[in-house]
Amino acid sequence: MSLNEKSGLRQDRLDYLLDVMRDDIAKGRYYGGVLCVARHGVLALHAAVGHGYRNQQTPLTTRSVFSIFSTTKAITNVLVFRAVELGQLAFTTRVSSIIPEFAGGEREKLTVYHLMTHSTGLPLVFTPKPGMYIDHLDEIIAAICANVHAVGPAGEKVNYSPMVAHALLGEMVSRVDPARRRYRDLVQQEIFDPLKMRDSSVGLRRDLKDRKIVPDFLRGSPIEHLGHSDIGPNGAFEEEEAEMPWVGVVSSAHDLHRFAECLRRGGELDGARIVGPAILEQATLNRTGDKPNELYMQLALSRGWAPYPAYIGIGFSLRGEAICYHQFGTLTSPRTFGNHGAGSTLFWVDPARDMTFSCLTAGVMDEGDNIERFQKLSDIAVSAAL
Repeated sequence: MSLNEKSGLRQDRLDYLLDVMRDDIAKGRYYGGVLCVARHGVLALHAAVGHGYRNQQTPLTTRSVFSIFSTTKAITNVLVFRAVELGQLAFTTRVSSIIPEFAGGEREKLTVYHLMTHSTGLPLVFTPKPGMYIDHLDEIIAAICANVHAVGPAGEKVNYSPMVAHALLGEMVSRVDPARRRYRDLVQQEIFDPLKMRDSSVGLRRDLKDRKIVPDFLRGSPIEHLGHSDIGPNGAFEEEEAEMPWVGVVSSAHDLHRFAECLRRGGELDGARIVGPAILEQATLNRTGDKPNELYMQLALSRGWAPYPAYIGIGFSLRGEAICYHQFGTLTSPRTFGNHGAGSTLFWVDPARDMTFSCLTAGVMDEGDNIERFQKLSDIAVSAAL
């Protein structure tokens, strides 16, 4: 057994992790992936395996960039935390007090806390109006205010919000910013620049285009993600000016690793303080109790799995204590937190083991298959820690 002395991670187990990925790729389960595994701040594994597309003509490299889908929500969460720390927002702030056009009915009572714990009582929608372009935030907010109304009281159920909650949050941090900066500029100036996440952008920055892996949904995309350039059913992910606080960030595995390391260190990395440890402590407590996530409960039942708790903090998914199907694995500690994106992207931070895991993959999997895939990879990664 070989050991990376500084990280306390078994090198042979990390090598095995890559072998397992290669085997799954060879069996056609997905095309490839880039991952980073670190402990005590030491990056013990940064590797690329497989290809970007089914034709196997584009080998992935550690410099490949991907649409990170709903992992984008983690970036938006941190902007909200920053606004709370600055007194611009509070978790108790009503959405309608910042976005007056959102007022009316039960949604009048919705707060930042409801949005971030996915307990709004709003319907689960991927677009507020069928067939609309989704890459311009102002149009999305207008459509949400006109078309998305509560179907139940806030706080009663946990129902993962693919779009609406973080679209609203992205708009709110912009409206309360003293300089009234756009969401995309806030992300760049307050997160990407200070953390030196140079391969990350809101929308597809022009200089990243040649390294960008265009999403390929293995079973076909269940919905369309239309952009104003009309370049295909998922064209919104290739738009340079896209501003989608719920799915719109492009990043590399190493940049996502730096973001995760910042969170592991209590909101600071290499001297750049983004947020403080107090708010991260509040955000990484289970705020949804034993309630199931209604969206994932349906997935579980369709696969014959027993439903399990949602385990959502303020903005982050948590590992929790139940032994259940989970992308963070079954071996990470209960306070492990992170975010994931549709069938392909994931990061987690295990504070008990002082460990981070980041992985971006090509070939967007069915979500149930993806959960099983990342559960396996996460467990192997954690088993390397001594």
